[in-house]
Amino acid sequence: MMNDDLERLIALQRLDSTAADANRRVADEPERQKAFDARLDAARLSVAAAKEHLAANKAARAALEKEVAVHQSRLSKYRDQLMAVKTNVEFTAVNKEIGFAQGEIKAIEDQVLERMLEGDELAAVVKRADAALAAEEKAVDAERHAMTVDLDALRASLESLAVQRVTLVEALDKTALLIFEQVARKRNGVAVAEARDGICTICHVRLRPQVFNTVRRNESILQCDICNRILYFVPVPAAAVAAPDAVSLPPQ
Repeated sequence: MMNDDLERLIALQRLDSTAADANRRVADEPERQKAFDARLDAARLSVAAAKEHLAANKAARAALEKEVAVHQSRLSKYRDQLMAVKTNVEFTAVNKEIGFAQGEIKAIEDQVLERMLEGDELAAVVKRADAALAAEEKAVDAERHAMTVDLDALRASLESLAVQRVTLVEALDKTALLIFEQVARKRNGVAVAEARDGICTICHVRLRPQVFNTVRRNESILQCDICNRILYFVPVPAAAVAAPDAVSLPPQ
């Protein structure tokens, strides 16, 4: 039968480990909030970049359309001049200007068409970025709500654990509690370790045979020679020991 104080120390370690894990998760809340904000910022930046590219496309297209208007105005003037020429030399010169203007207009209109096609693609990118932002906002809202629920549960659990700890501590032998607290301070809050197969399962050092045999009885507070943690042993259930190994029969 296990020593009462050893049993309480094992229970105390479980409480403290559970509370430490809960406190870590509560303490992680600001970082998780930052991660949520970073996700939203990245999605918003994608939208802003897509809209910036679309705006640049529209500005470039507007500038090209102004150039077309300028060349069309010149073309109109050249055509008016063509009606007034009196010599073949003048006719040839004006016709050359008309041809040049028409070529410029054609080249710029090709560029306008390219900008229009590019603008359609960029508008689709903006639409996808807006949809991605909306989806990310929805996902983050859901995850934030889940985190709030989880944090509320963790805080309630911590309050319950604190009450249970007080009850355990009051029932513990003062010397045993002192050993537990001293080891816990030095070993990151873990003062109790299971001994299994002659080894401390935390520091993984093999125990002296006589020490392990004493630990197996669970009758006293015994510490690991290396890490100083309080050791206990979990007996193998009798049913498991008695059950014979299954024998595989060859196929008939």
